[in-house]
Amino acid sequence: MLLLGIVSFFADVSSEMVYPVVPLFLSGTLGAPAVAVGLIEGVAESTASILKWISGWWSDRFERRTPFAAAGYGMAAVAKPLLAAAYVWPFVLFVRFIDRAGKGIRGAPRDALIAESAHPDGLGRAFGLHRAMDTSGAILGPLIAIALLAWFGDGHYRPIFLIAGIPGVLALVALLGVREVRRARAAAPETPPLLSLRGYDARFVLFLLATLLFAAGNSSDAFLVLRAKDLGLGATAVVFAYVLYNIAYAGLSLPAGIRADRIGPKPVLVAGLVVFALVYGGFALAPGDWAVWPLFVVYGAYIAMTDGVGKAYVSQLVPSARRATALGLYNATTGVMLLVASVAGGALWDLFGPPATFAFGASAALAAAALLLFVSPGTTDASAAP
Repeated sequence: MLLLGIVSFFADVSSEMVYPVVPLFLSGTLGAPAVAVGLIEGVAESTASILKWISGWWSDRFERRTPFAAAGYGMAAVAKPLLAAAYVWPFVLFVRFIDRAGKGIRGAPRDALIAESAHPDGLGRAFGLHRAMDTSGAILGPLIAIALLAWFGDGHYRPIFLIAGIPGVLALVALLGVREVRRARAAAPETPPLLSLRGYDARFVLFLLATLLFAAGNSSDAFLVLRAKDLGLGATAVVFAYVLYNIAYAGLSLPAGIRADRIGPKPVLVAGLVVFALVYGGFALAPGDWAVWPLFVVYGAYIAMTDGVGKAYVSQLVPSARRATALGLYNATTGVMLLVASVAGGALWDLFGPPATFAFGASAALAAAALLLFVSPGTTDASAAP
């Protein structure tokens, strides 16, 4: 499990060197409109989410995890430097598709590896620790980007894309040391068809519905970056605000996971959605650039309370033989709506201004939190069918 955290650390250094500057590159260097930014990030992230479902299903079917993880990390390592060759925004769309496809292929099998290496009563702690290590890379990545912006100058983004390929390769090398935990599955049920919810507990299905409702308003984080710039921050300051978000995310992920193990994941998830709504409301009503800093910090608390905790909750609600499929399906439910949410967010931005994008997201989060209250707690015996 620790080695998987190291793999994710290097992968996130690579990804987060690129992620906060891509919206700036698109809007500033390539002149793309907000709706194009939403389309690119929506396609990228929805691709990742949907492929997590497919790769999770294949991983369960073949009872293998590491080959899928290796393929995904390899694709991402190759994609980052290709952004340096972009001179029109559709090429950025193509490269981001390849990059996030790699994330999708590796995601659910890797999460299943984490769950299978942890004690059933410590799933929240295990995912929280992994999120903390992963997000430590997300702190270092933007800091490297800031240093490179200072070296090359604001607006010179192409060298950052080229250098981002190096930690991506290091992640792939570290993965070579990961060994799967192979467990006997004599009593395990047959893996269901990919497009079937047969055999899943009703609680899991209701949780998916709440996740889908939230995703309808959860547009790409690229809009947070654009909003920070819209409020008056320069490129370097925007990336540094993103660093503060990741510091909060990394620092709170493990405590949130431990808390979820103690009181159950659902109360932590509901609180996280409420925090999201408050942050998006803050971005909608922000009076000036000073408000960006606390909002990004509190946004880190939201993701710490929902990302790893959500995966731990899914791992409790499903049997182990279907875990990778269920984790992939959980991510796919966000992917189904993320493209729509991001394009809609960009359209609302262009038509009515930035506050409309964030007001819509806050409303969706509150509705999802209300629905989640109807999901009963999961069982910690994830090895047995519900």
